[in-house]
Amino acid sequence: MISGQSNGSFAKVLRLLLGVTAQFYSTLIRLRNFLYSKRWLKTHRVNAVVISVGNVTTGGTGKTPLVIWLCNKITQNSKLKAQNSKCVILTRGYKTKKGKFSDEPAILAKSCPEARVIVNPDRVAGATEAVSKWGATMLIMDDGFQHRRLSRNLDIVTIDAMCPFGYGKVLPAGLLREPVTALKRASAVIITRCDQVAEGELNDLEEQLRRINPDIPVARSVHAPVCAKSLGRGELSIEELTDKKIFAFCGIGNPGAFLGTIRSLGTNLAGSKVYNDHHRYTDNDIADIREEARYLRADLVLTTQKDWNKICGSHFALLNSQDIPFAYLVVELMFISGEDKITRLIEAAIAGKIS
Repeated sequence: MISGQSNGSFAKVLRLLLGVTAQFYSTLIRLRNFLYSKRWLKTHRVNAVVISVGNVTTGGTGKTPLVIWLCNKITQNSKLKAQNSKCVILTRGYKTKKGKFSDEPAILAKSCPEARVIVNPDRVAGATEAVSKWGATMLIMDDGFQHRRLSRNLDIVTIDAMCPFGYGKVLPAGLLREPVTALKRASAVIITRCDQVAEGELNDLEEQLRRINPDIPVARSVHAPVCAKSLGRGELSIEELTDKKIFAFCGIGNPGAFLGTIRSLGTNLAGSKVYNDHHRYTDNDIADIREEARYLRADLVLTTQKDWNKICGSHFALLNSQDIPFAYLVVELMFISGEDKITRLIEAAIAGKIS
């Protein structure tokens, strides 16, 4: 609907109504940003370096892989280890039940063993706890670009090359959380999934970014598949995946990117099933996926790590009994340009040169 692919009178009327609502929403967001820029809305500082990772659109833009890369880069720094510095990840934990990790928080906790993960939609409260209770000296705020109550030393924004500006409209007419002019306050931009669009499109995107923020450092990255991990059947290399007939499923913000990655590996993608973002899987869902995979004579059912974390615990017995193995694709953030720019910014922030 919002992409303009749906036609007809109903679609046009609905888009018109969404456009009117979007204008109202955009006005409120601009007013809020203005109040923060004039410091009429208060920001809170904590005694730690705060690095925010965020985006300007809804859906998956690759924030989680970047948070993992950033956290591991900080915790593995020899100078910081010598200083006994402590890193904490702050996340709001969207749709996370109290006292439990799910989706991104679980992935972050598993992928960043040297850091603590604090789930709290109130970022100021989470940051205060991290410093006072756990002695944190560095905080990485996941999905923090719009959460301006907590002051930060660095604002890194991820932009998905496949749909960089959410069809050019703010919610609910488009996917933008705020107008693209908000990128003026960003410290750096990392364009993700650069391998899934043409070079010319990437160049045009960089030009657009520099028209908004002329001095902003821009880096390019890809989500590089590393391997697939299955339940009780070990690890499958990328080369082994190319010999498999695969049925894929996911419930993420950008399912096209996941399916595109599978195709780019040269695998035989026999079929796929897409659910809404943050979908909560039931036994019936798993049974449906198995039946479709079996009907298509698939050798392997493949999903994302985010979806795997949802199904592995609550549906362990069902997964473990399947004749067709279930697995998830392991991906890592890999820079193809600009990593040195991001590294220098991080080092400067930690050294206290950015405030």
